[in-house]
Amino acid sequence: MQTETEKMIRVNTTHLLFNDSLPSSQVRLTVIVPVRNEAHQLVDTLEALRKQQDVSKRPISAALYDVLLLANNCTDASFDVATRYQQQYPDFQLHIAQIQLPPDKANIGTVRRILMDEACRRLTSVGQSDGIIASTDGDTVVDSRWVYNIMLEMAKGNDAVGGRILTRPDQSNVRLFHLRDVMYRTLVAKAEAQFDPCLHDPWPRHFQHFGASIAVTCRMYQRVGGLPETPYLEDEAFYRALLRVDAKIRKSPHVKVYTSTRLQGRVAVGFSEQLRYWSTMSQANQCQLAEPAKAVIARFNYRQQLRLCWQKRNQGVQTEVLNRIALDLRIDPDWLIEQFTKSHFFGEIWELIDERMTSGQWMTQWKPVPITVAIRDMRNFLVV
Repeated sequence: MQTETEKMIRVNTTHLLFNDSLPSSQVRLTVIVPVRNEAHQLVDTLEALRKQQDVSKRPISAALYDVLLLANNCTDASFDVATRYQQQYPDFQLHIAQIQLPPDKANIGTVRRILMDEACRRLTSVGQSDGIIASTDGDTVVDSRWVYNIMLEMAKGNDAVGGRILTRPDQSNVRLFHLRDVMYRTLVAKAEAQFDPCLHDPWPRHFQHFGASIAVTCRMYQRVGGLPETPYLEDEAFYRALLRVDAKIRKSPHVKVYTSTRLQGRVAVGFSEQLRYWSTMSQANQCQLAEPAKAVIARFNYRQQLRLCWQKRNQGVQTEVLNRIALDLRIDPDWLIEQFTKSHFFGEIWELIDERMTSGQWMTQWKPVPITVAIRDMRNFLVV
């Protein structure tokens, strides 16, 4: 955990990086862009952010959003490219800075956290406690209505929005693996919407919640304590933190970005690492495996039953129902009842339950199957 002194040092350093500039009171959304050696594609990223439109294809007012770009530990011309772009389009609210972090801090988790903290500070300092922090990456091109659709989803009362991350078509040997993975996860998202529906995230929706396209209100960002302290998979950790406090997360199919499928990524663990793993599997002629459809459906059914118990907790803990569900999930009934009496959020309970299911007897009855089989079976379950 960070000490308060460390937090103050980080915040004060960020102020200096961005010259302690504050947005106008009109700004509703701040985009953060961590950049490391992205000189060859950074102009495309900035062009897409500058040319944002509304649903009628009219330009969005430049006064409604700004962009914070932090070039970190770059060994190329990324900062110079950003500087020239800033000079070329002075009306575009682009704020740029560069930093050289020590090796133990030179990771995407640190940089994204610095930027999101600063975006939150700037927005709240001008009275925008419901202002929006929107994250993307330096190798990513956002859709022309990305900002508009994020604000539209937030206006419906959501706390966070995960955007659909699309990859550009290529001829790599991992393309089929990636497409199968996307298909399987999309079917899982559809099953979730059908068997454990949430009013704030109806179908159609997707399954992604990653740093290339994630947005959150300042209020919720502060509520979860900011981006978790982790060197990588910081977006996954942040998503879990949001779930833990029952944040309303919308995975909108209208919020889209396009990113690269490079095998040499900037982080030790992430999408590029997954691509390398699939590449190895392809070369070894190995089959992708996935959780079987019956297990997925059962998990969502039990979660829905537990959610209903949670919503009725003011009427008393439903001991008989919880005992039955605990036995089905192969977890201790007394432990489950205890969680219902002491937890503040349903998300807290489900995270603990899921951990016990994953590491306990539940998993022994559900062996992974080839992903093609899982896809076929999931489609059969979802046929109306």
